[in-house]
Amino acid sequence: NAPEAGLRRLADQLRSQKVIVKLFLEHVLHAKLYLLFRPDSITPTVGYLGSSNLTFAGLLKQVELNIEVIDQDTCQKLSQWFEDRWNNRWCIDISKELLETIEESWAREQPISPYLIYLKIAYHLSQEARTGLNAFRIPRDFRNQLFNFQEAAVKIAAHHLNKRGGVLIGDVVGLGKTLMATAVARIFEDDHDLETLIICPKNLVPMWEDYRSQYRLRAKVLSISRVTRELPRLRRYRLVIIDESHNLRNREGRRYRALHEYIRENESKVILLSATPYNKTYVDLSNQLRLFVPEDADVGIRPESLLRDIGETEFMRRHQCPVRSLAAFEISEYADDWRELMRLYLVRRTRSFIQKHYADTEPGTNRKYLTFADGSKSYFPTRIPKTIKFAIQDEEPNDQYALLFSPLTVDAINRLTLPRYGLGNYIDERPKNPATAAETKMIADLTRAGRRLTGFCRTNLFKRLESSGQAFVQSIERHILRNYVYLHAIESGAPLPIGAQDARLLDVRVNDTDDELFADEEGEQGHDREPNLSSLRTEDDFRERAAAIYTYYSGPMKKRFRWLRSSCFLTQLANDLEMDSQSLIGVLQKCGPWAPNRDAKLNELCHLLRHQHPGTKIIIFTQFADTAAYLLSQLEARDIERIGAVTGDTADPTEIAWRFSPESNGKRDRISRGQELDVLIATDVLSEGQNLQDAAIIVNYDLPWAIIRLIQRAGRVDRIGQRAENILCYSFLPADGVEQIIRLRARVRQLLQENAEVVGTDEAFFEDDQNDQAIRELFTEKDGILDGDSDTEVDLASHAFQIWQNAITCDPSLQKIVSDMPNVVYSTKFHPPPLTDSPKGC
Repeated sequence: NAPEAGLRRLADQLRSQKVIVKLFLEHVLHAKLYLLFRPDSITPTVGYLGSSNLTFAGLLKQVELNIEVIDQDTCQKLSQWFEDRWNNRWCIDISKELLETIEESWAREQPISPYLIYLKIAYHLSQEARTGLNAFRIPRDFRNQLFNFQEAAVKIAAHHLNKRGGVLIGDVVGLGKTLMATAVARIFEDDHDLETLIICPKNLVPMWEDYRSQYRLRAKVLSISRVTRELPRLRRYRLVIIDESHNLRNREGRRYRALHEYIRENESKVILLSATPYNKTYVDLSNQLRLFVPEDADVGIRPESLLRDIGETEFMRRHQCPVRSLAAFEISEYADDWRELMRLYLVRRTRSFIQKHYADTEPGTNRKYLTFADGSKSYFPTRIPKTIKFAIQDEEPNDQYALLFSPLTVDAINRLTLPRYGLGNYIDERPKNPATAAETKMIADLTRAGRRLTGFCRTNLFKRLESSGQAFVQSIERHILRNYVYLHAIESGAPLPIGAQDARLLDVRVNDTDDELFADEEGEQGHDREPNLSSLRTEDDFRERAAAIYTYYSGPMKKRFRWLRSSCFLTQLANDLEMDSQSLIGVLQKCGPWAPNRDAKLNELCHLLRHQHPGTKIIIFTQFADTAAYLLSQLEARDIERIGAVTGDTADPTEIAWRFSPESNGKRDRISRGQELDVLIATDVLSEGQNLQDAAIIVNYDLPWAIIRLIQRAGRVDRIGQRAENILCYSFLPADGVEQIIRLRARVRQLLQENAEVVGTDEAFFEDDQNDQAIRELFTEKDGILDGDSDTEVDLASHAFQIWQNAITCDPSLQKIVSDMPNVVYSTKFHPPPLTDSPKGC
């Protein structure tokens, strides 16, 4: 291009001394004089004197005033004026320096190595990380507690927190986020006298209180379920840690608003912790950042990929927000824009990243390991998939699992209208008595929900069917009973109890119970579930129990619900409730009561515990609390000893985690052998924060619809401190193959699409990666199927810093070479036109 050619031509002229450039230093020289010498007998010298600088703008673009001088006497005087200054001892020849500058710039003729360009990019992208590593020191209490990769994360996170008021520590499960956040908090306590407020799920409160005590942190630990009640009157804490921050993706929720208001009013700095900071939508990330970043605040960068696509002018026309704001990034769907934004706020490393850059390799075995302060080693084990096969005998009329997966059962679920999950579709537009203002608001909420909750419910019924026969039967019984509670209200002319219309209550990742929508506005699950439902089999049985339940709901439980007159709904609501109930009663009568002694999956599990791994620590994972309770009661009845269970309702899961894994939690002195557990049944709600790595065997009693959930389950024991060489990952699958499960899931997906029961970002809740091949590979126990991390992306600053660090470690001279390179450089070579028969780009 012309500028490059012009600079290279100038370099040639400087090199050949056709052009000489000097710098006058005696005093400031502001004059503009142009002298031209030519072979002309009349006017051999011509001068131009005026305001034009020797620039593109000064010569061509701007309005300037210059005078032409052709009087030779005057030209001679101007020439002498120039010579006097040119030959002045304070006038220095800078031609060589200018030539070197051009030769080192992007216009240089000598091509720059692409590797140096690569390192220059890494150097700039790692600036935040390098600044943090040099600016902060690890508190003495942590110096023998943190690995090198954790120390780096703590310093980088402290830099982000100090500079921008917040940071998201997003390392994958098992890399020590809790310890790192505690270290960052101690830095700000020691250096800035900040006290810390720790917000976490209620089942992690004991764990955080233990960390607070162990590391002498001046902090208050508060359950997330109590924030709306306590934050408005809580004193000021200038640092807030929010554990499991991904649960705050919805900024319309009451908890989110309470936290946001507290942080804003107290100008608190914020540390977010999450192994899964976003779920299929980048707005999940921005909602968490909005807790401490105002949506219109200048974040210092722009969504460049979006702006290249639509242009800045069009962006400003379409969107009423600053281009350097968080709101601007929320409009972008480009991953590069979000990577650049999160470079400023996110610290995230994966297990594979740590193995590659921080782990040592053991000679002989080639096993990767980290070294503790005492010299002991923490290995990175190999995950080995194993299959436990249980028989489904379709030709046997009394086979329980055959009945569960039969067309009768599957078709019955597919035909359900599920009216309680789509109440907005039954609103009477012309009621006899118009709705009050409060009722109008409730109706608007129901209408907004549309059919989305229907898809969640239908999918969960199939997931429970796959989990265990007992869990599925219990769900059917509860569903029928709750339908008859509504029917009782409608037939009695009484108001209907309306629970929180929140899809999160149906998300098995955060709620393992079968509370459905029967929870209060805070999302607190009900602990008064319908007991002894197995005795209910006829319509009369359910109707009698429903009347008693309605009395209980409208009495002691009245404040848990909002109430809406049954006359606000069409008569079709009662018809659909009755039709669904009759269909499900037919399923119950066909399947009969669940018989544990004929449960093929349960029998295989007992065989595994008794004969394959007796006396070995084993974790059994399931998605549902009903399945966990069923397994606990049945295994205890079969004399499986030293067994416990953890679900979302467990009062103190930390204490149970200590009993199961005392070594990795440093509680061996507090847990006697008589208190210790060997078998732990746990739902996926069990927090990532728990250390469970005394065990090296996990059992997937049911299969989540996304393979990533199985990988994360393995990550619960594949944590820092795991000493086993292999982690055995068992999964239950039908002995005849997995095609029946694959077909079942395909039918569910098709129905959801046909009924428009899943739209837009709701897909995130279904946790369905539609990866049927992964199920087949689990069945064949393919190596590597459970390897990897929940998200392969490392934050840009950490990745760039590691590239830079590796390079200068191998060749220290690169530090000066790359840092001295100009910011605008390139590396390329001429690419001749391809031959007609050559592939594109060759």
